[in-house]
Amino acid sequence: MKSRYLAIMSLAVMAIGFIITLLLKDTVLVKILQGGFEAGLVGGLADWFAVTALFRHPMGIPIPHTSLLLRNRDKIIRSLISALENELLNKESIENRLRKLKMLQMGGRMLTRLFARRKVRTMMIEEVIPIVQQLPLEKAAELAQSAVASVVRNIDMKLTADKLLTKAMEAGYDEMALDYVLQEAHNWAKRPATKLMLGKLAADKLAEVKMGGFMGFAVQAFAGFMDEDKMGGMLQGMLVSGIAGLQDRDNTYRDTIMREIRVRLFQWAEDEESLDRVKGRVLGMIEGGEGKLFIQARLEELRSLALEKLEEQRQTGGRVLFKMYAGIVRSLNRDPERIAGWEDKLLAYAIHLVETNHYRIGQLVKENLDQMDDAALVRMLEEKVGSDLQWIRVNGALCGFLVGIVLSLFQL
Repeated sequence: MKSRYLAIMSLAVMAIGFIITLLLKDTVLVKILQGGFEAGLVGGLADWFAVTALFRHPMGIPIPHTSLLLRNRDKIIRSLISALENELLNKESIENRLRKLKMLQMGGRMLTRLFARRKVRTMMIEEVIPIVQQLPLEKAAELAQSAVASVVRNIDMKLTADKLLTKAMEAGYDEMALDYVLQEAHNWAKRPATKLMLGKLAADKLAEVKMGGFMGFAVQAFAGFMDEDKMGGMLQGMLVSGIAGLQDRDNTYRDTIMREIRVRLFQWAEDEESLDRVKGRVLGMIEGGEGKLFIQARLEELRSLALEKLEEQRQTGGRVLFKMYAGIVRSLNRDPERIAGWEDKLLAYAIHLVETNHYRIGQLVKENLDQMDDAALVRMLEEKVGSDLQWIRVNGALCGFLVGIVLSLFQL
C-alpha cells in the first residue's frame, strides 16, 4: 500500500528533521524549522493514533475508545444493512426502476444481437449436440412406456371405438379398405397358380361326391368331360368376374357387403368383452419388454435424426435456428397486445419477487460479514478505505509542519 509507506515516510521525515534541528546551532531559521518539524511530528503521531484506533489498539495497548470498528462491529453491520434496505436499495426504488424497464423488449434486443451472430449460433448448436448425445433414452423409454400405458388404461374403449368407426366411415376408409382387399383378391385370382389350385380343388371335391342314379351319372360324366385345367379356368373366370363386379360402386352385392361390414363393426364396438380383450392385448404389448425396446428404438432413431440435422446446421452456421427465431419474433410483433400482457405479467412477477425477497439483501450481507473473523474484516476495510485514511496521516504531518512554522513566526 503506497499511501501507507508515504505516511510512514512523512512521519519519519518530521522526526528526523526535529532531531537534526536539536543538534544545529540555535538560530532564527533553526527555531522556525524546529517548530515546524515538532508540530508536524505531533500532528503525524496524532493522526496515526486516530487512524490506527479505527481498526485496532495502537501498539497493542487496549487504550479506551480504540479499535472502534471491531468494538462496534454489530452496530456497524446493522447500520450498513439498514442503509442498504431502507435508503440505497429500498423496495420502492427497485420497483420504480423495474417499471421503467421494458424487460421483454430489452431481452428481445439482446437475443436478436446474439442470434444475428454466426459464431453464437454455432456455439449454441455445439452445446446442444453433446446434450442430445447423452440423453438417457433408456429412462426416457421407461417414462414414455408408462405414459402410453397410462393413457391406454384410461381410454374408454367403447366410446373411442364408436368415434373412430364413425370418422373412418365418414372419411370413406371402409370403402377404401374393401377396395384394397378386392384389388388384392383380383390380382390373386388372375394368377396361373390360382387357376391350377382351383382346378385341382374342384377335381378333388368332385371325386369325393357319391351320388346314385341319373344325378350320379351326370356328375361322373361332367367330371370325365372337364379336366382340372378346364375346371380351373372356369372357376377362375367366375371368381375374377365376381370380384370385378364387387369393385363397381353401384353393384347391389357390394352395397349389401358394405352394410353387413358396417353392422358387424358397430356390433363389435358395442361388445365390451371384446374391447376389453383388445385393450388388454394392447397393454400387454406396451408394458412388455418388447414394447420398451420398440419405444427405445424409435427414440434412438429420433436422436440420430436430430444429431444429423444439428451437424448440418453447425456446418451451415445455424441458419435454420435464426430463421426459427426470426419467425417467432415476426409472429409476436403482429400481436402487440399479447406482448403487453406478457410484459405486465413479467413486471408483476418481478415486483413480487422483490417484495418477498428484499430482506435477503441484508441477510446476505450479514451472512457474508459474519463469516469473516476480526482480522479478515480489518484487512478488507484497510484494503478498501485504508489508503485514503493514510493520507490523513500525511496531511496531518504536513499541516502540522506548516502550522508549527506559523506559530513559531508568531512566537518570534
